[in-house]
Amino acid sequence: MELSLLRPTTQSLLPSFSKPNLRLNVYKPLKLRCSVAGGPTVGSSKISGGGGTTVTADCVIVGGGISGLCIAQALATKHPNAAPNLIVTEAKDRVGGNIITREENGFLWEEGPNSFQPSDPMLTMVVDSGLKDDLVLGDPTAPRFVLWNGKLRPVPSKLTDLPFFDLMSIGGKIRAGFGALGIRPSPPGREESVEEFVRRNLGDEVFERLIEPFCSGVYAGDPSKLSMKAAFGKVWKLEQNGGSIIGGTFKAIQERKNAPKAERDPRLPKPKGQTVGSFRKGLRMLPEAISARLGSKVKLSWKLSGITKLDSGGYNLTYETPDGVVSVQSKSVVMTVPSHVASGLLRPLSESAANALSKLYYPPVAAVSVSYPKEAIRTECLIDGELKGFGQLHPRTQGVETLGTIYSSSLFPNRAPPGRILLLNYIGGSTNTGILSKSEGELVEAVDRDLRKMLIKPNSADPLKLGVRVWPQAIPQFLVGHFDILDTAKSSLTSSGYEGLFLGGNYVAGVALGRCVEGAYETATEVNNFMSRYAYKSM
Repeated sequence: MELSLLRPTTQSLLPSFSKPNLRLNVYKPLKLRCSVAGGPTVGSSKISGGGGTTVTADCVIVGGGISGLCIAQALATKHPNAAPNLIVTEAKDRVGGNIITREENGFLWEEGPNSFQPSDPMLTMVVDSGLKDDLVLGDPTAPRFVLWNGKLRPVPSKLTDLPFFDLMSIGGKIRAGFGALGIRPSPPGREESVEEFVRRNLGDEVFERLIEPFCSGVYAGDPSKLSMKAAFGKVWKLEQNGGSIIGGTFKAIQERKNAPKAERDPRLPKPKGQTVGSFRKGLRMLPEAISARLGSKVKLSWKLSGITKLDSGGYNLTYETPDGVVSVQSKSVVMTVPSHVASGLLRPLSESAANALSKLYYPPVAAVSVSYPKEAIRTECLIDGELKGFGQLHPRTQGVETLGTIYSSSLFPNRAPPGRILLLNYIGGSTNTGILSKSEGELVEAVDRDLRKMLIKPNSADPLKLGVRVWPQAIPQFLVGHFDILDTAKSSLTSSGYEGLFLGGNYVAGVALGRCVEGAYETATEVNNFMSRYAYKSM
């Protein structure tokens, strides 16, 4: 759910969340239109006398969040022969994981991710899920804002904006330009944090006024600890490949020009400009649609209690289910649960892999949805009499607690009744873990207090509180050394003989919803390659 500001191609604010704390729900849990928690029969099955039920599968995907569901759909659509007999298991009684959409009294709001970048892999998933006609896209010309010195200042959306935007001084712009061209200190020869990389390449102003709030918006993270290589790898590679950010950009353009162009799937929509997307009834439509297509392959309220390696090859997974204990014998397994959950499940198999996964950090974040009447918006924040834009980000130096605000009712249609403004706010993160000790009312008060400093008229009535959701372990932090931790976990499993056991999810692929989908296609390809070798060995 990252707020698209610095680069319109990055999606929402605070992209992917893990395990929610439901103590702050305002409304009752969402009833999914497709429930597939039926009996245990999947593919070939047998009933073990007195020992519970045993079923067999080609692939078990542990976790029914967006990563797990999309891996299953990617296998079904791109590699239909790899694992025709697959199961997706989910410990909760609903699919979607951190995607939670609420609807009440004319309002529709998100309490996890709020949008996605409409990349071709994402659009492929949308079309294959039957949601092409339900896709909604934001206005690519809508401005993004950063709070600086008490004023919401627009972020440049194109190169021609650079000389004129007032978020940076003339000196700061010149420093950034020279740095981008390569006139800056050389790389230090070690893995840099985001702060180190940006200050060295683009200067202090770019870091403090653009990148620091952007890190808050994407990761709810501390840029002095986030790894540039792991968190923003595409930009990091520009300097690596071209000697400077500009040099790498020109080189990448040239390589794309010289590479053979793959034919684009004619079924895919063609978004105009760089924007973000959602669905007519919110993001929940995607996991619901995929689950409906998978049907009985999705098992709800199946809690994994243990994994063992079979002497004959493959794995045995033991589940506590509504129908009793079920054992699943599978040729391959994909773990898409959060790293701390995977750590506990994998510890009996590999102590070193479990220890590595336990090192990843997930700070808390709260999603606070409130509404004001249109007349509560400050006049200077209106464009043609309306609140227009994607939203705003707040640097930690600007004296506000809220990380950022999404203009939900401006971004997508039919999110609020006429005359009302819907704002989705995020608060917490690595630098503000104290939100866990705050009540629902205190969180709403903090958000309202911040908004009255720059967006809402100070004398306006109290906001209408719609929903507050606290995620105690929200977003995996791609800190310095992140890839080393992942490599240790993966190599430990492989060296211990656990081939066919894959790690997936947002701590592997990336925290944005779109990256989770792109990562799902990558994981599906890995599973397909393994299953091809597995079939060859079995002949």
